[in-house]
Amino acid sequence: MAAGAERCGGPNYFARGKVLSAEILRVSAQSPSAEALRYAAERLQHGEVVAIPTDTVYGLAADPFNLSAVEEIFRVKGRQEDRALPILVNSLDQAMLLAREVPRNFLRLAEEFWPGALTLVVDASHRLPLKVTANTGRIALRWPRSEVVGRLIEECDSPLTGTSANLSGSPPCTDAEMVMHQLGDRLGLILDAGPTKSATPSTIVELHGDEWKILREGAIAAQEIEAALR
Repeated sequence: MAAGAERCGGPNYFARGKVLSAEILRVSAQSPSAEALRYAAERLQHGEVVAIPTDTVYGLAADPFNLSAVEEIFRVKGRQEDRALPILVNSLDQAMLLAREVPRNFLRLAEEFWPGALTLVVDASHRLPLKVTANTGRIALRWPRSEVVGRLIEECDSPLTGTSANLSGSPPCTDAEMVMHQLGDRLGLILDAGPTKSATPSTIVELHGDEWKILREGAIAAQEIEAALR
């Protein structure tokens, strides 16, 4: 493994008396090694789910265009399939390809807060499988401020899912150890870049034409959203 990446864990890693299966691959948050990212990308391209660090909490990455990988996320989280999966991108152009129409407020908010802890909900492009949107035709898009996520998307040449890496109903995970305890027996790989900078999830804003609504106030305060849209 190249400098900046180190394997640990695997089938012989024990936690709380239980044998866990996930491999932990340590990477630098600021400059993850190309070899580590290629390794994770290969797993993703084969339909696996990989836990990754973001700028808020750890997330579950998978290929959103692979229906079996999408189904695997619901299994890993123990999550009902009537809830849409957020999608992570690494550019505004990539996000716009996944949206059917881009409201004016989408561009205003994206230009103000991306990359960062803001998720925008819009009508989904027909390119995305309906299952990813939980049959709603709506998609939640985010461009995180994360070198690991940005470069992994570049390595995969595709956006990735970004739902939180935790059992449904359990607290979000801010480091790889927490992910291991909750999901270690359900995952094959965890990218460990140390603790995330924030334990607060992203703020979610839903957009319908010129109308907007905050669905969840998170790392970005409601007042900041309101100020950007005045």
